[in-house]
Amino acid sequence: MMTQGVMTADDVLTVPALLREVRAAVPIGGGWGNDALVGEQNRPRRSRCRMQHGDLDVMHRQEQEAAREIDVHPLVFAEDGSAVQASPEPSRPFKYPSSCFVTGTISGTTVPCLPADQQVYFHQGYEPRVRDRRDMSRLRRAFGIGTHF
Repeated sequence: MMTQGVMTADDVLTVPALLREVRAAVPIGGGWGNDALVGEQNRPRRSRCRMQHGDLDVMHRQEQEAAREIDVHPLVFAEDGSAVQASPEPSRPFKYPSSCFVTGTISGTTVPCLPADQQVYFHQGYEPRVRDRRDMSRLRRAFGIGTHF
């Protein structure tokens, strides 16, 4: 598994596979979600730079949280397939419309992930890091969408 804070595509694919065994689908967000949407790994596997993936952002049903030993984003789903996640501002939860649960590929394997517009939405409200700018640039090129940086 993961060594020295670097997560490989094989590490990433292990997580959804294990969670499928307990009947839990987990859309992938963040850097790996961007990679899944574009269909290729952006950050080098071995590099001295800090552009590697050090974590995996996944979303899940909040009521299934007790079954996990990984850092996940607990979602509360509505009947229409949309979901919300608590935020530091309780009156402004993170919103996931039902259309934001799509698929991408990691190492040729189809995985659930968040779409480009949702990735852009979650990259607002903070000073972007170099890797955030690079991720948004890739989404602009791949999907022809606008980003705020």
